Amino acid sequence: MILAAGASSRMGRDKALLPWPPGSSEGTTLLSASILALRPFTDTVLVVAGNNAENLASLIDTHGAFMVRNPAPERGQFSSLHTGLYAALARGCHSAMLTPVDCPPLSAATLELLVRAFEKALLRGHWAVAPESNGRHGHPLLASRAWIDALLSAPLTSNAREVKHAHAQYFEYVPVPDLPLSTDMNTPEEYAALLAAPRLHGH
Repeated sequence: MILAAGASSRMGRDKALLPWPPGSSEGTTLLSASILALRPFTDTVLVVAGNNAENLASLIDTHGAFMVRNPAPERGQFSSLHTGLYAALARGCHSAMLTPVDCPPLSAATLELLVRAFEKALLRGHWAVAPESNGRHGHPLLASRAWIDALLSAPLTSNAREVKHAHAQYFEYVPVPDLPLSTDMNTPEEYAALLAAPRLHGH
């Protein structure tokens, strides 16, 4: 599930439609790159959109994903998370791979590593795993049904970080080699800095 309902007010343009990866001449965007990255590891890719739904609909459909619309995205990202998770459960999904659209997708090898780690974590009675690199945590977060239920039982005034802290004993971090978290992506300057990071090229 890709959360793409934000207003991107500080960026000045929809982050979902920013060109990605660096140097790409194929017209791919952060959203399309995320869909293509997650699709081999999931049964269904859901994109949660907001007031930008009409602008994203064609891209989502073209890349074989499905759109879920948050009717009130102004309530914040946690409301989009709730909207998407309820839609996932309605489709019969019992686990989920969750990421905001402004987190560039990891390589296929790293996503495979996360999936294997998630399967092992479930056997240990844990609920979720997420990648980390050099002390930084990132996405996607791989969530079991127990973790999904914990998120959905929290009020919309909460956030994923608070839920994670409340259930920290069920959460695992997996070291990965290619987590692009040295720069935030909220402004044009931060986006340009992330594009210029040499280690991202080729992903």
